[in-house]
Amino acid sequence: MEHNHFDGFGFAHFLAQCDGVGKAVLILLLLLSVASWYLIITRTLENWRASRRAAAFEARFRAAPALDALTPEAGNALSTLVGEALDVQRAASGHADFGEVLTRSLNNVIDQEMMRAEHGLTILATAGSAAPYIGLFGTVWGIYHALVQIGMSGQGTLDKVAGPVGEALIMTALGLAVAIPAVLAYNAFQRRNRMWLNRLESFAHELYVLLTVKHGQG
Repeated sequence: MEHNHFDGFGFAHFLAQCDGVGKAVLILLLLLSVASWYLIITRTLENWRASRRAAAFEARFRAAPALDALTPEAGNALSTLVGEALDVQRAASGHADFGEVLTRSLNNVIDQEMMRAEHGLTILATAGSAAPYIGLFGTVWGIYHALVQIGMSGQGTLDKVAGPVGEALIMTALGLAVAIPAVLAYNAFQRRNRMWLNRLESFAHELYVLLTVKHGQG
């Protein structure tokens, strides 16, 4: 029976042969992967809930006879805009600069909401950009480590080199496995945030027009 020179090689063997640097690279990639997937799952759920709450509140807003009839909702960006607008209306009643004060207040609410919406995206961007290079470093270090061991053993034939080099390439694959989901999620969340910002600004403009007309009539 022909002997397979690559028997015994694989991920388990690679882990067993890893030195401290290689293990540190693996741990770093694992931490980036866990952080990325945690953010992907939690941000997806939060965005879905925010969209549902906003749609439900907007339907009530269209059907309400007056803004005062709307019930405030914690954690609802559109409800927060309405609440802030009503607070400004009560505080600046009769003031000539009502429109300017209202604009600043609504913009402040939108800015705070966008800060919440962008929470965690820096980690996704970091994972997407850094993970391939971390994996590549692990590959280079693994190849260097393997070649040193082979050189010390004095067995530099192709079958002795191919196995360790192939194992070292696992690091590059792991880096890509961490980076690709992070990049895709980052781009998806950025697109969602742009659409969310447009929605908030449109709603805030509608509130502004509604209240400034009412203020002018009053």
